[in-house]
Amino acid sequence: MKATEMSKPQIIAIVGPTASGKTAYAINLAQKVNGEIISADSRLVYKGFDIGTAKPTPDEQKTVKHYLIDIVEPEVEYSAGLWVKDAQNAVQELVKKGKTPIIVGGTGLYFRLLLENYEMPDVKPDKNFRAELEKLSFDELKQRLEKSDKAAADTIFDNDKKKLIRYIEIVEKSGQTLQNARNKSADCPYEVEWLGLNFPRAELYERINKRVDLMIEKGLIDETKNLLEKHGRIPNLVDTIGYREIIKYLDGEFDLQTACEILKQNSRRYAKRQLTWFRANTNIKWNIYPEKI
Repeated sequence: MKATEMSKPQIIAIVGPTASGKTAYAINLAQKVNGEIISADSRLVYKGFDIGTAKPTPDEQKTVKHYLIDIVEPEVEYSAGLWVKDAQNAVQELVKKGKTPIIVGGTGLYFRLLLENYEMPDVKPDKNFRAELEKLSFDELKQRLEKSDKAAADTIFDNDKKKLIRYIEIVEKSGQTLQNARNKSADCPYEVEWLGLNFPRAELYERINKRVDLMIEKGLIDETKNLLEKHGRIPNLVDTIGYREIIKYLDGEFDLQTACEILKQNSRRYAKRQLTWFRANTNIKWNIYPEKI
């Protein structure tokens, strides 16, 4: 696929659940199509979030250039809107270089905003409003959102208080449901080839379980300790699957075996939610090699 063959820039989007092999697949493909990789993962942007996020290794990042990895400190509130702007700039840079942009990741909202015509809700963050919501528990916040937008509330899991607060902010300040606030614009500026990776459920879950075991072997516990020492218990750390469970182990709330089992369970649940999101996109071709090369 050549970016100059059509008026719109040509993009390959590779999506799928955690542990589906997206990184290796994308690197292999990039080498065949003169491509470079733009990460579409909400946690890979953070410096130091390495083992716990299964971030591409330094060697993998040297093999094919990656964008939007390790770009901000964990204290930064890096929003989907910021990612879209940075991704658009990266696409433009790659097209100018004659490279094929390959966007890879598991954060469905990023793909939806950049490649599926959806617009960011026009609701600016309100620090005072958020500070008031922070005083409420996760359950209280979820009940509040359920009253105005149950569909949005049903998408929140794993005590993700940060996302819950943002959804309440959008719904209450816009007076619309989250879905309506994310209206589609007229046209997508890119020509996108959608590719999805997945495995039968039992095989995917086994891959997830093995990945967690490998994370522990590679030093997830020490990485978590180092992040806590450097950054403290900031929301982006304690709310991230992988670090959250190990923090509870370090606090003595779980033994290591229990923490690992909960981490595996939370990762499997996350994979299920990712698949639900991506399966709504009927343009995705699952488990095939791209036709246009």
